[in-house]
Amino acid sequence: MLVTPQAVEEGSRDSTWKYFQGCLGALDGTYIQLQVPAVDKPRYRSRKGSAYVLTGWEGSAADGRVLKDAIGRENGLKVPTGSYYLCDGGYTNCEGFIASYRGFRYHLREWVAGRRVPQNYKEYFNMKHAKGRNVIERVFGQLKSRWAILCSNSFYPVETQNMIIMACTYFHNFIKENMEYDPVFGDEEYIVQLEQITLANDGGHEVYIEAVEASQAWSAFREQLAQQMWLEC
Repeated sequence: MLVTPQAVEEGSRDSTWKYFQGCLGALDGTYIQLQVPAVDKPRYRSRKGSAYVLTGWEGSAADGRVLKDAIGRENGLKVPTGSYYLCDGGYTNCEGFIASYRGFRYHLREWVAGRRVPQNYKEYFNMKHAKGRNVIERVFGQLKSRWAILCSNSFYPVETQNMIIMACTYFHNFIKENMEYDPVFGDEEYIVQLEQITLANDGGHEVYIEAVEASQAWSAFREQLAQQMWLEC
């Protein structure tokens, strides 16, 4: 169940996505609990003290480090130039990846208490960004709710656990694509993007982003987009 993302088109009327033309979706990582041998625990311990694995990764790897690895692999993540993903402040704001403004209100819960209205263009951008990026949180929530094995400690070897996570994700996509009505989640159509690179590389001639590096040009792009949103709100 491979999925090739479709970018937001110009003229979109969706209130969440209309500002993010060219956006392919949202990007983030999630924690999966498992038990590892005592000698390996330091590599797997997160900053919160629990153990986790990102498929193919180990240890308290920063989001940006994992992304750089994904971009650099021969069959890794392919982002066509001109397109991008929304990602939180844990990532570098750079070509192909628009991060939120650090130091300004961001999470949706912050907009329901105190000052409800954004006070400047950076806060407004963060609010719209958070509403769009929230889709990845809902995807992870559905995936873990459907497969209980992803929600409790697993005692399988790490290599086996990696395959289990991938298998659960593939089956999740299969169910969403083939059932007219999902008995667990109703009509919500959230699928997980997997291995879209295999499809994108199959005879295509697109130019893909090859590095995760901050640039003045991309900072200016985010700034222009944020100010445009503020003027049109």
